[in-house]
Amino acid sequence: MKVVAVIPAYNEKKTIAKVVGDLKSYAQEIIVVDDGSSDQTYNEAKKAGALVARHIINLGGPGGATQTGIGFALRRGADVIFTFDADGQHFVEDVPALIKPILENKADVAIGSRLLSKKGMPWFRVLANFVANVFTYLLFGIWTTDSQSGLKAFSKEAAYKIKITMSGFEFSSEIIAEIKRNNLRLVEVPIRIRYTDYSLSKGQNFLMGLKTLWRLILHRLFD
Repeated sequence: MKVVAVIPAYNEKKTIAKVVGDLKSYAQEIIVVDDGSSDQTYNEAKKAGALVARHIINLGGPGGATQTGIGFALRRGADVIFTFDADGQHFVEDVPALIKPILENKADVAIGSRLLSKKGMPWFRVLANFVANVFTYLLFGIWTTDSQSGLKAFSKEAAYKIKITMSGFEFSSEIIAEIKRNNLRLVEVPIRIRYTDYSLSKGQNFLMGLKTLWRLILHRLFD
C-alpha cells in the first residue's frame, strides 16, 4: 500500500523542511503544494526531499492546495493519502493510528481529532472549533468533534469520490458534506496538538470564520 502525505503550504519557510523531514518515516512520498508563497517555501521543501507543486498565485486558503495535492497523489498511484499542516502543529507519531483504519479497510476517511482530548488547545480554539462543528452539522448532517482538523486520511477510492471545490478554509466542512453525499465510512482518531506563537498566528481569525460560514451557507443553498 502506497502511503502519500500531502502538505498545503503558504509562507512556511520556517517550518516546512522539518515537517517534511519528520514525515519521511511515515510516507513513501511527500507532496508539498506551495500555494503562491512569497518566501522560500518552495526551495526549502525541495531541498528537504519533497515533491513540490506550486500555485502561481495564492488561492486564499488551504482548500485549493489540498485539492491540488490530492490530485497529484492519485496520479502518483497513492493507495492512502493523508494531509498534514505545514506549521508543525501536528505530531508525526500520530500518523500510524490515523491511517490504520484505512489500511485495515475499516474506514474510508479518518479525521484526526484535537478535541477528543483538548490537551494543549487554547480555550478560544476549542470554542471556535465547537461552533464550526455545530454549523457543519446543521448544514451537512454529520457530527464530528473536529471538523476543521488539518490531519485527515483518505483511501484512494474516497479521494476519487470527494470533490473539493472551495479554496479557502471552508473546504474542511465541504469534505464532511462529501462524506455524507458519497455515504463514506468515517472514523475519528484522537491526536495531539502542539501550539506555538507561530502556529497560532496561522489559521482563521474571527472575521475569516464569519466569511467561511457565509460561504458554507451559500454552498449548501446553491450547490
